[in-house]
Amino acid sequence: MKKTIAIDMDGVIADTEKHFIDWYERDYGIRVKREDILGLSEAEAFPDGAVRKFVNTPGFFATLPVMAGAIEALKKLQEDFEIYIVSAAVEFPQSLSEKLTWLNTHFPFITWRNIIFCGDKSIINTDFMIDDLIRNLDTFRGETLMFDAFYNINHNHHRRVNNWPEVLDYLKDKA
Repeated sequence: MKKTIAIDMDGVIADTEKHFIDWYERDYGIRVKREDILGLSEAEAFPDGAVRKFVNTPGFFATLPVMAGAIEALKKLQEDFEIYIVSAAVEFPQSLSEKLTWLNTHFPFITWRNIIFCGDKSIINTDFMIDDLIRNLDTFRGETLMFDAFYNINHNHHRRVNNWPEVLDYLKDKA
């Protein structure tokens, strides 16, 4: 039986950071630089309620860019692991359908049986979890990999991975 991995969407396989930066520039005329927002919350990095506005805008989740290397990495991980996409997709009205469409478009090799949309990830019981949010990793009982994000840069109580090649390198002998 293969070991299992729960993989988050936003900030892990979908590049929400780039999307927030692009949409903020589009709507507010200000280009935010990653180095200027390191250690800030999303609300601090993108003021004026921008994040809440964006995630409640139809099309936001449907147009997320794919994180560099994610498609190739997940295909490779599927060879040795049972992977599940786990996303908190029920908070924002349109995110559930948009995320499913996005997954089917960019990750068609992941079947509907391996997609879990939930509100609270503490119920997930896989061997590994790859996520960018501390609150999800803190309640997880398996081994955690914290995917790098500007808002988690000051946290080091989970194993940090900066990109998909680092994830593959770490997991290569864990199957």
